[in-house]
Amino acid sequence: MDSVKPATTSNVGGLVRTFAKVLRIRAAGIAPDNGKIRRLKSQNKLKDDEINGNGHQHQGKIDSITDNGDLSKSFADEDEKLRNRAAMEAFLAKLFASISSVKADYAQLQMAQAPYDPDGIQAADELVVSELKRLSELKQCYLKKQMDPSPQVTQLLAEIQEQQSLLKTYGIMGKKLESQLKLKDSEITFLKEKLKESEAQSRILEKKLNPSCVSGPLSVLLDDLHLSGLNPNHFITVLRYAGKSIRSFVKVMIEQMKSAGWDIHAAADSIEPNVVYTKPNDKCFAFECFVCREMFDGFQIPNFSLPNVFEPERDQRQSYFFSRFTELKSAKPMEFLCQKPRSPFGKFCRAKYLKLVHPKMESSFFGDLNQRKLVNAGGYPETPFFATFAEMAKRVWLLHCLAFSFEPEASIFQVKRGCRFSEVYMESVANDAPLTLPVDMSGVGFTVVPGFRIGKTVIQCQVYLSPA
Repeated sequence: MDSVKPATTSNVGGLVRTFAKVLRIRAAGIAPDNGKIRRLKSQNKLKDDEINGNGHQHQGKIDSITDNGDLSKSFADEDEKLRNRAAMEAFLAKLFASISSVKADYAQLQMAQAPYDPDGIQAADELVVSELKRLSELKQCYLKKQMDPSPQVTQLLAEIQEQQSLLKTYGIMGKKLESQLKLKDSEITFLKEKLKESEAQSRILEKKLNPSCVSGPLSVLLDDLHLSGLNPNHFITVLRYAGKSIRSFVKVMIEQMKSAGWDIHAAADSIEPNVVYTKPNDKCFAFECFVCREMFDGFQIPNFSLPNVFEPERDQRQSYFFSRFTELKSAKPMEFLCQKPRSPFGKFCRAKYLKLVHPKMESSFFGDLNQRKLVNAGGYPETPFFATFAEMAKRVWLLHCLAFSFEPEASIFQVKRGCRFSEVYMESVANDAPLTLPVDMSGVGFTVVPGFRIGKTVIQCQVYLSPA
């Protein structure tokens, strides 16, 4: 009896546990069979997967719909930005065009003030006021955000207006510059007139202070000259005139040589051989030296070494030679020769021409010796060549007459070749003469124009300096 009671109690507890387990399984909807339970679980899993898959599909559709809405909104925003930007650019173009118009109108206003133009000032003032009002209207449009509905057309018109305003400004500036140019031209003309007046006054003062200046006719410079007022400056004046005339004759002679086909360099070397010239054109000084040598030959003798010419007594020399000087200084040489062919001046011209112009030279120049024959016969050719020679001869003759009008009379001198240069007695005829070279490297090549002494006054001779 005792052994049966525990077994009964044990079965009852197990039964209760089994029943509770079955109730739990049924409550979960699962069959008690283990295989069925496994199949039920797998089916439930598949259903969950399907449910999850369908949920993802629905979510993708929703996301796609959402993305399409955002893109349309983005396009709309971008389009709005472009419209605003175009409207702002059109506004700025109108603003700058209006500013350019103000600038052009203000330039027109300034232009009308000088010279004063009341109508022009009023018109320009109205234009400036109108453009300022337009600027004020643009400001109000900007503050109220009233943008132009067709910005492209507005911007194009504004650019055209700005270009027109620039052209107007440039035109006004061009007119202003033209007026300034005319003003400067008038100032230049006025200053030129003042310069001419100053130069004329300067020449008058120079003539008073230095009678040796060679501007103007000799008869005017030495007008009212009396023997008692004679001084070395008058002699220097006549000497400068004589030198100028000699250079003119030398120029004519060289042109005749070139026309006749002479070798100028060989001719110069035959006059002064073995001279080193700084420049090839300096060889003209050799011809000037030749002409001066012939024309001043016999200058120190009262009758100029002319035969059958009256020579006064010593105490009468001054008045005699000064009267000759006064007689000839204002006369034209060719007219004087025609009127007085046997005068001392006529004999001087005849002797110097025959000595200076060699027969071969005259023949090569003119193809014959007609001028020489006429001079030998006591006549005077009416040719440009002889007229130039006669003018030169007149000035040398006047210088000779003036030299013997002094007491003591003026003396002539020249320096030998190779002498050392001295600024006291010499003057270089070339501007680029080698004065700065050592003594043994430069010296006098030849004397071009002789020098003179009048009492204690020394008139420098003109020399050509040549490197050793």
